[in-house]
Amino acid sequence: MIRLFNVYYPGRTIVLLAAEILIVWTSFWLGIVVQFRSDSFLVLNYEGGYYKLIAITAVVLLCAHWGDLYDPSRCTSKGELYFRLLVVLSSICFVLAIVGFFFPRFMLGHHALLSGLIILAVNLVAWRALYLWLAQQPYMRERVYVVGEGTRVERLVDGLQRRSDLGVEVVGWHTIGNGDLDTDVGHELIEVAAKRRIRRFILAFPDRRGTMPVRELLQLRLQGLNIEDSTSWLEKISGKIEVDGLYPSWLLFSNGFHLGVTLLLLRRLLSIAVSIFLLLIVSPIIPLVALAIKLTSPGPVFYRQERVGRNGTTFNCYKFRTMRADAEADRGPTWAGDEDPRITRVGRFLRRSRLDEIPQLWNVLLGDMGFVGPRPERPEFVKMLTREVPYYPVRHVIRPGITGWAQIRYRYGSSVEDAREKLQYDLFYLKNISLGLDALIMFQTVKTVLLGRGAR
Repeated sequence: MIRLFNVYYPGRTIVLLAAEILIVWTSFWLGIVVQFRSDSFLVLNYEGGYYKLIAITAVVLLCAHWGDLYDPSRCTSKGELYFRLLVVLSSICFVLAIVGFFFPRFMLGHHALLSGLIILAVNLVAWRALYLWLAQQPYMRERVYVVGEGTRVERLVDGLQRRSDLGVEVVGWHTIGNGDLDTDVGHELIEVAAKRRIRRFILAFPDRRGTMPVRELLQLRLQGLNIEDSTSWLEKISGKIEVDGLYPSWLLFSNGFHLGVTLLLLRRLLSIAVSIFLLLIVSPIIPLVALAIKLTSPGPVFYRQERVGRNGTTFNCYKFRTMRADAEADRGPTWAGDEDPRITRVGRFLRRSRLDEIPQLWNVLLGDMGFVGPRPERPEFVKMLTREVPYYPVRHVIRPGITGWAQIRYRYGSSVEDAREKLQYDLFYLKNISLGLDALIMFQTVKTVLLGRGAR
């Protein structure tokens, strides 16, 4: 797997993206050549043709990204993949038509653009069919064997089998029982490696002392086989760090968790810059949102709620009010549920569009929050979750954020199990924190907001 922005991506996904960049650029380049023929040299070199090709390629890839063409978890079958491909191609035509209407100088010419789109459609469908065929070939997949104890083996095998984009074939696994001897397991691994042509063993032991066949694994390692730990693999394939069976020693000695003064200062400056920029953009709609709230339900426009911030300190988090003014008069602090009757009609729209979180930009400027980070939780829930969820207080080592890794990777949380799941994403973020990862989260947040994912 290849690490970009401190996030792991399968090598074949990078190859897929690089090939499609070339295909898109070449398709529209051929459209120019077909349309302008001998004059194509002048169009490309003296009329900004190459810059236009780069811009159009970026638009096409953005549409493909929003259409989840690079997300294998959403393209679970060939039929769904080709359907998404057709939807993306249609959206590309629509987006380019809008851009061409408002910025005609941006376009290559109607006939050149149309020729490029036709060539692109044929090339993308053919390339995706070829890619799917290649990805299924045995010589394009690495043979992996999993060995360990408990349910961690099952979770790892399930995760590997679900991620077809990893290029990994799980040829078998062995769950060690209480009666198994290290030497017996070790000899079995040596035989499995020889008979099934295994290239990688992944170890899923909750406690390595006295349970792992060290001598035989070392022998396999010296023969050129890869021996890896399940915790690192689960982190790579899921984008989270599992807290079940996680030892403090792993947090102490693992790479990451680099929270230096320079990084924190740069993140703070980035948060301030992004918040000011967004406030300038959304300032015209703030009075409209306030008016809609005031006209449709009695009570204040803004809602102030105590939340837990960095190092466990509390602060007042501001939002546009989306519930009745007396929402917690009867039950006290509770998580919002599906179709929660306390949410007003305008409030439901504000939640789905994330407009209710605009006032939190002021919290960022005050220094209570950052733009990216774990979501701040209420003190009542923090006290309860600290007892129920291991390592929960770790998420308070940095400022909470308006958006974060857990927000773009997981749905809205309304239970202890949801909080546990989101903490695992927060731990991954803290371990891999960087400006590049923050930029990636901001980019993904735009998609999450536009598609309305995770809102409640």
